[in-house]
Amino acid sequence: MIALLQRVSRSSVLVEGREVARIGRGLNILLGVFKGDTDADIDKLVPKLVNLRIFADEEGKMNRSVLDIGGEALVVSQFTLAGSVKKGRRPSFDAAMPPDEAKRLYERFCGKLAEHLPVQTGEFGAMMEVQIHNDGPVTFIIDSREL
Repeated sequence: MIALLQRVSRSSVLVEGREVARIGRGLNILLGVFKGDTDADIDKLVPKLVNLRIFADEEGKMNRSVLDIGGEALVVSQFTLAGSVKKGRRPSFDAAMPPDEAKRLYERFCGKLAEHLPVQTGEFGAMMEVQIHNDGPVTFIIDSREL
């Protein structure tokens, strides 16, 4: 499971021109679910994300977590994170988990994250316009297989 994590001043999701989610200061999380991912990946990833010290303290140093600042999270399913561009010119998505299974893990991830902070979500499987106001910019790629 891969989380592309961005520190944001605000973020929102539109589906067919209609706003379905909006957060203020916090984390925008693009979540890619791979074949073989399990609940154990979620159990490793969520604590890392909520405790990662990527927000500035009084001295401007990255020393505060999203929990410390009372932030929010916007989670968007992003199957293209499981894409490979190693061969040819068209991405392969063979490593992506099938949608029904991926949706279950995505929803469980959002539920576990919501145990720690307010969470908004995009619409799984929908064509979305994601507005990300990256603060910094600060962006991390966190792979549950490396935790």
